[in-house]
Amino acid sequence: MDLGLQGKKAIIVGAARGIGMATAEVLAREGCDLAITARSEDGVKDAVANLGKYGTKVIGKAVNVKKADDYKAWLAWALDEMDGCDILVPISSAGGGMGSEKYWHNAFEVDVMGPVRAVEAVIPGMTEKGSGSIVLIATTSAAEAMGGPQAYNAMKASLVTWGKQLALFHGKDGIRVNVVSPGPVEFEGGNWDMIKGTMEKFYQSQLRQQPTGRLGTPEEIARCIAFLASPAASWCNGSHLVVDGGFTNRTHF
Repeated sequence: MDLGLQGKKAIIVGAARGIGMATAEVLAREGCDLAITARSEDGVKDAVANLGKYGTKVIGKAVNVKKADDYKAWLAWALDEMDGCDILVPISSAGGGMGSEKYWHNAFEVDVMGPVRAVEAVIPGMTEKGSGSIVLIATTSAAEAMGGPQAYNAMKASLVTWGKQLALFHGKDGIRVNVVSPGPVEFEGGNWDMIKGTMEKFYQSQLRQQPTGRLGTPEEIARCIAFLASPAASWCNGSHLVVDGGFTNRTHF
């Protein structure tokens, strides 16, 4: 299938590792020009260098999404350098954690206001152009009450509702907004890789709940993100795609 991504301009926030890096690779391989960021300067430099092998334009600078002014300046820089944006995928997350007010503040600033500020930056240009695609990243922890009461689940859940609202409101402008909720994903240095080493019993209990007998890979999530972001998914707007190998127990009617 031709996804129709050749020559598209994509901004990916949180693209130095894991799902973000895998998404950047899929989009670059399909012919997209990219502007990427993450907190680690070395991580962004390595990602830009690695993505260059696909022959598209790739730019990147490090930024801390929690620092609103710096983040807004990065978004303005990316839009200027790329001369617009066709695809936005804000992936950065503060991760989980229970108890402390700090977790709630971090989750709100990164998992909610990170996407909000990015969307607000790209919407005017997409509206003027009459086209655009935004893919928000939630989690299966937003679809089911799992992992205990924590800010991560609640903040990610808000993106599902907000994504639908954006889709309904901006559909008339030719802008599509969809949400992808990944299940447990394992990669070297990622959360589940660390859990495997430090909480072996919990890791094994989660593994036993997987119908496929394994956790997902970043590439498996990235391919779904790329499809929803692409013109091939032109009739997908306001969708919420759960990509978890059958891990959750919800039935979707």
